[in-house]
Amino acid sequence: MKVKVLSRNPDEYLRETKRDIHKVPRNYDPILHPFEAPREYTRALNAVKLDRVFAKPFVGNLEGHKDAVSCMCKHPGKLQVLLSGAYDGEVRIWNLPQRTCEYNFLAHDGVLRGIAFLSGAEHFITIGDDKTIKTWRARKSDNNEEAVPTNTIISKTILTGITHHRSDAFFATCGEVCQLWEETRNEPIRTFKWGVDSLHDVKYNYVQTNLLAACASDRSIILYDTRETGPLRRIVMKLRTNRLSWNPMEAFTFTCANEDYNLYTFDTRKLSTPVNVHMDHVEAVTDVDYSPTGKEFVSGSYDKSIRIFQTNKGHSKEVYHTKRMQRLTSIIWSLDNKYILSGSDEMNIRVWKARASEKLGVLKPREKAALKYSEALKEKFASHPQVQRIARHRQIPKHIYNAQSEIRRIREKSNRKQTNRRMHSKKGAVPFVSERQKHIVREDA
Repeated sequence: MKVKVLSRNPDEYLRETKRDIHKVPRNYDPILHPFEAPREYTRALNAVKLDRVFAKPFVGNLEGHKDAVSCMCKHPGKLQVLLSGAYDGEVRIWNLPQRTCEYNFLAHDGVLRGIAFLSGAEHFITIGDDKTIKTWRARKSDNNEEAVPTNTIISKTILTGITHHRSDAFFATCGEVCQLWEETRNEPIRTFKWGVDSLHDVKYNYVQTNLLAACASDRSIILYDTRETGPLRRIVMKLRTNRLSWNPMEAFTFTCANEDYNLYTFDTRKLSTPVNVHMDHVEAVTDVDYSPTGKEFVSGSYDKSIRIFQTNKGHSKEVYHTKRMQRLTSIIWSLDNKYILSGSDEMNIRVWKARASEKLGVLKPREKAALKYSEALKEKFASHPQVQRIARHRQIPKHIYNAQSEIRRIREKSNRKQTNRRMHSKKGAVPFVSERQKHIVREDA
């Protein structure tokens, strides 16, 4: 049985007066202050403002190369050692804490294309345009003698990239074909080919160590298994992929730097669609490298800027740039998760902080507690409009700002055109293509 009654809410037809009695929630906890939330908000606002005030990421500069830096390699076990190669074939061994060059020599005739440490890290390998693979000692001799390679292999094909196994005595090179080598042999133990003209980058997986990924000149990304005789799978994109990097914490995830200004994170279990598309660069992305935690990666581009991305976000959280820095050629994230090293066209290697406002050096207990409290406050009020606006704000060069506006207009125009075509066509005649799918041509197995 339904009963209909008239009901009136006094709040709807009676206005508030000064004699009204309101129920005020009482705080029975003597520790909490009644204005705790407004105080914490003010502290969070001050913390995020100070974060931007002290955001000075540039640490130092390593100069000495006489030509553009072509490649860099970090030591697998020592934070202070860095190897760098240049377009004139010179190799330099750097001491990062002192920012000095300990040793330099001419390794190849022409461009030095790749450099990698061998197992044990007592020696390293270099490859160049002169079709040679040379092994060198990582330490300078006591007699100050001229550097002489301990082993030289003359390759039958052009070499463009090199990567070493994480623990075993194997390394892989790419060029006209992908070849697998053993340190003690002067002939490749296996050769992989999938009908492409050339490969320009190859990387070993850090976790699944028998897996290789290579970038090819026909816009494809190819996966190889060193236990098999042939390649596994291939995905073809609309534009060429320059470099790729495996996630050190997830065996199935890698991120590639593309010519179409974007970076793409793929899952090897489903290569047909990227997991995420990372936008913000305004020119071709040249290099990418993951942080040791696997939660972030850094990229360098021809637009003269460095960007730090979170793996699950489509836009960068940091952008680094200087007036003198030119087009980026190589980028590295240090193994202690504190620094980023970049090599560029104007012959310099720059050292940056991975977190722009982080204080370097030894912290006192009170400083640590204060920083932890500030981080907790920023995380608590991260969604507040004012805090969000200040934390997101970045100063970028004028040429990048104008290019971003132009790219945004082009993307909006393309989306509007696609929507109009779909609206004025038969149902299903013009299918919807998402941003993640539109850059993939096909997948081959």
